[in-house]
Amino acid sequence: MKYNKLGKSDVEVTELAFGAWAIGGWLWGGADSDDAVKAIETAVDHGMTTIDTAAVYGFGLSEELVGKAVKGKRNKVQILTKFGMIWDMKKGKFYFSTRDSEGKEIDIYNLSSRERVISDCEASLKRLGTDYIDLYQIHWPDATTPVSETMEALDTLIRQGKIRAGAVSNYQVDLMQEALRTLQIASNQVPYSMVNRSIEKEIIPFCLENNIGILAYSPMQRGLLAGKIKKGHKFGEGDNRADTIYYREPNLSRIISLTEDLGVIAAERDVTLAQLVLNWTIRQPGITCTLAGARNPAQVLENIKAVEFTLTDDELNRINALVAGLKIETDI
Repeated sequence: MKYNKLGKSDVEVTELAFGAWAIGGWLWGGADSDDAVKAIETAVDHGMTTIDTAAVYGFGLSEELVGKAVKGKRNKVQILTKFGMIWDMKKGKFYFSTRDSEGKEIDIYNLSSRERVISDCEASLKRLGTDYIDLYQIHWPDATTPVSETMEALDTLIRQGKIRAGAVSNYQVDLMQEALRTLQIASNQVPYSMVNRSIEKEIIPFCLENNIGILAYSPMQRGLLAGKIKKGHKFGEGDNRADTIYYREPNLSRIISLTEDLGVIAAERDVTLAQLVLNWTIRQPGITCTLAGARNPAQVLENIKAVEFTLTDDELNRINALVAGLKIETDI
C-alpha cells in the first residue's frame, strides 16, 4: 500500500487507514471487542499500518483496543489519536450530552488548555501501551482556549519526544491560519465524501498551498454509501446515524439513488460499491489519507481491495457526473 507524507513532518501514513471510531461503540450502537482487535491485526498484517483513533471513542475503549492489537508491532504501525473532548470533568464549559454503549448519560466538554493537552497525552500513551504517538490531533476547535496555547502544548510534546507531529481536526481556514503562527501543523482531519464535499471550496486549496496533509474521515458517510442501507432501515439502540441530515428525506432517497447508479459502474469493474467509493475518495486532489472504519476482519479485507485498482478517465468522468448531480438539503 502506498505511503504519503503528512505535510512538512516526517510522519508517513498509508493512503487508506483504519478508522477506529466504530470499534469504540460510541454512537455506533456497540461493538465486539474481540472482533475489533482482530480487525486491527488484520489491517496491519495486510499493509494498512496507519490507525486513527481518539481518546473519546468509547471513552478510552478504542485506544485500549488499538494498544492491545498493536502490542509487539509498534514499530510497524503509525498511531494517530486525538484530544480535547473531555468526559470526566465535574465543571467547565458544557459542550453536549451523549450516552455510552450501556445507555449511561455522559456530558462532553471541549478543553485543550496546555495542562489538559499534556495530561491527556499521558493518558492516551497509557491506554495505547506506547511511549510515543505518531500524530496528535485536537479533535474539535475549542473556543475556551487560545489556539496558540494549544499549539504551544503540542510543540512541547514534540520536543519531549512524546509525539512525532501535531495536527488539527475539523478546523476551518481561519483557525488553521492561527495555528500556523505557532506550529507547523502536519494535517487537518475533516469529513469528506461523495455527498459531503464542502472542504473542496476553501480547505483543500489552503492545505495544498501551505503543505498541510488532509485526512478524510467518513468517506462512506457512516455506511450510507456502501449501498446496504435502504428506506425504513431500523438502527440499533445507541446508533445516532438516523439523526444526521444524510439519513433524512429527501436526502436519503437521493443518496440511495446515487448508490444504485454507482453500483452499475462498480459491477462493470467487478468491485464492490464500497471499494469504488473509497478508491474515488483516495484519488481526489489534496487527500493525503482516507479513513475506513471496520468492525471485523472481513470488512478490513474488503476495504483494502479499494487500493488494488485504478479508475479509468472514463469511469472517473461518469462518477463525477453522478456526484455533481446530487443535491443535498442541509436545512431539514
